[in-house]
Amino acid sequence: MQATLSLESTPAIGVPMRFFLTAPLFGMAAGCLMIYSGPSLFETRWSPAALALTHLITAGFVLQSVLGSLQQLLPVVAGASIARAPRVAGLVHTTITPGALCLVAAFLVPWPPLFTIAASLLCIGVGGFIVAAALALHRTQTKSHVVFGLRLALSGLGVTVSLGALLALSLDWSLTLPLALLTNLHLTWGFVGWGLITVGSVALTVVPMFQQTPAYPHWFAGSFAVSASTSVLLWSAADWLGWEPLASTLAAGIVLIAAALAVMTLHLQQRSRRARRDTTGRLWFLAMLCTVTACAVWMAAAWFAPFGAWRGWPMLLGVLVLFGGFTSVIIGMMYKIVPFLVWLHLREHGEGRLNAPNMKIVLAQHQIDRQAISHYLSLTLLLSAVIWPTWFTQAAGAGLIVSNGWLLRNLLACAAVYRNHMAKLKKLAH
Repeated sequence: MQATLSLESTPAIGVPMRFFLTAPLFGMAAGCLMIYSGPSLFETRWSPAALALTHLITAGFVLQSVLGSLQQLLPVVAGASIARAPRVAGLVHTTITPGALCLVAAFLVPWPPLFTIAASLLCIGVGGFIVAAALALHRTQTKSHVVFGLRLALSGLGVTVSLGALLALSLDWSLTLPLALLTNLHLTWGFVGWGLITVGSVALTVVPMFQQTPAYPHWFAGSFAVSASTSVLLWSAADWLGWEPLASTLAAGIVLIAAALAVMTLHLQQRSRRARRDTTGRLWFLAMLCTVTACAVWMAAAWFAPFGAWRGWPMLLGVLVLFGGFTSVIIGMMYKIVPFLVWLHLREHGEGRLNAPNMKIVLAQHQIDRQAISHYLSLTLLLSAVIWPTWFTQAAGAGLIVSNGWLLRNLLACAAVYRNHMAKLKKLAH
């Protein structure tokens, strides 16, 4: 880690770790659902199983991972320390976890009140995090494109959850609302207004730092988040008002902004000072490649009628974005954050009495590499399942279980190193 980071602001290790250890469980549950549902899951994105799978990843794996990461990155990268971080983490984790489970169950079980329970829990948890993070960003003296981008991303998260809660309540209370329109707004704000802006803002720091690339150009760093947020806002207004030509043009602009982030990151990776990419670099490369491919899929569906008529293209787009894009970035970041946190906290607790283990000892490189390979294979199987669901759906489910189970195993190994070292320090103290 670079010396310019505020390492003294690092929160207690339990703050992000509780989220990281929970996230793979949702990924494993997604694999189990795929095996149970079988090929019918890919018949339409509106099926209960497909909606449940989507929210196991978005409200489960991705939300847990990103909120955990931000509670570590906000104070260290943006100089924005969350007040009473352990309490905030406890509130957020104990509400969004059952909230996500209730939401998934609501799609699968014919008991509509589950939607209201899920919406309430997720609004409390995510709302609490947004307030705490926004206050931290307001207090920080750091002025950077990263801070500005994260502020916009928090706003996008608020809009995403609000739209999701409105949809959930409408399904429970049978409200007369334009569900298809609200669903498109919810998806776009989640994928772009929240997810893409978060990844892009964090990338401004972590890609040059971890992958030893040149910095993002100043013009790009200063314009990416505001361009993405403004485009989503204008598209939402145009789509809501039914201004179809303008909405289509703005949607294409949003896709081009996403492609620009991916292409710029790939370009910087090619100029890395590393002799060869490490696992994190390869995972980011895969994520950006999947993002470019997803943009191409959207453009093909919009402009090439035979491809747009294929009912499988939305599922293909979803797999590329969620599993190829966001999940790959998240796994890559975990392998940088978690071993470093263990080393840093053990160094601080040791106070010269017992040296902290090297990060390569905290988590062996071969375990990282093998888990990454399992992720590549599971993604390949998922993409194959979209095209040939009868042959590959259950294999893809098994791949998700293995990949996420291996990720959980690696994170638990890091936690075990921390516990064992702390036990040795206690013995020395006595």
